[in-house]
Amino acid sequence: MSRLAAGDVFRLGTVGLRARPSRAALSALGVAIGIAAMLAVVGISGSGRADLRRTLDALGTNLLRVTAAEHAVLPDGAVGMIERIGPVTAATALRKLPDDVHVYRNDRIPAQQTNGILPFAVDLDLAETVGATVARGAWLNPATADFPAVVLGAESARRLGITTPDPRMVVRVGGEGFTVVGILAPVTLLPELDSAALIGAPAARTYLGAEAHPTTIYLRAADAQVTAVRDVLASTANPAAPYEVAVSRPSDALAARLATERAFNGLLLGLGAVALLVGGVGVANTMVITVLERRAEIGLRRSLGATRGQIRLQFLTEAALLSTLGGAAGVVLGTLVTAAYAVSRSWPIALPAWAVPAGLGATVVVGAVAGLYPAVRAARLAPTEALTAV
Repeated sequence: MSRLAAGDVFRLGTVGLRARPSRAALSALGVAIGIAAMLAVVGISGSGRADLRRTLDALGTNLLRVTAAEHAVLPDGAVGMIERIGPVTAATALRKLPDDVHVYRNDRIPAQQTNGILPFAVDLDLAETVGATVARGAWLNPATADFPAVVLGAESARRLGITTPDPRMVVRVGGEGFTVVGILAPVTLLPELDSAALIGAPAARTYLGAEAHPTTIYLRAADAQVTAVRDVLASTANPAAPYEVAVSRPSDALAARLATERAFNGLLLGLGAVALLVGGVGVANTMVITVLERRAEIGLRRSLGATRGQIRLQFLTEAALLSTLGGAAGVVLGTLVTAAYAVSRSWPIALPAWAVPAGLGATVVVGAVAGLYPAVRAARLAPTEALTAV
């Protein structure tokens, strides 16, 4: 008997799907869910990483932080010494005010209810150096830094119940009234500033009598020289006791989070693979039942001269088509889920280019594996056995 043409093979493969559309749809749904789960995991994680990289690119990964060890202080001239390092482009200091200086909405708040808000005296270039932005109001300037004015972190403002700066809006800092002139947006690289109250260093001296040493110094360095600058910061900031100085890179925390997400994504991909396996089992089950229900058809075709190979090819094609339909639906569903989630989080949509062909390739493999045993079983049926079983 002559070989079947490709069109004939395709038509034979669709016979079972057209005859039992509900069963075929349910089997394809299992494959679709598996592929959609895998694509959604890859797409959503890729979009999240793209957003994180975009954030890091905007904030810069060249920000370094110098802090004194517990019970130690940095010299008053530390900022000036750090600025003399060639690759350093900017440096600014943060000074924690004494422990008895607290921030309250008014003088009727019990002393123990500090809300975890920490007051700091800052240099005027702090916001520019660390990449902080003012959500409402204004940052400190040479005029307001000399007077009782305060800029609140995003979380500090929320805890104090302040939503908008106003000349009449006054909070108590160390018992003195300070006007709220600005509220910061959340600072991605430095979340500690979100729960801070920031006043000018001159105002801290005048109104609070605080002559605090720098507790933290933030600096920017040329991108290509960050590691070299990091190596000399401790000895530069405090030559007398470099072992009392800690140097860190705030963006390292975000990089660690990215690595954690990759590990977690591996787990989710495994779950997606299990879902795909379950879909494949559903396809195999459907094909086995199809063989049992179509024994008469198989026997008649064998009696008319169809070879074992043609019978095998027919059922393999049917299984492959069933899985491919499910895979195509899964690709569309997974892409839509990724796009919807990314848009809802204001993330860029970043579905890797390899994900779609890999998903479709997985469905072909699932179809071939799921249809192999039923196809072989159908081909082994003798014509007389198949016809007499009806």
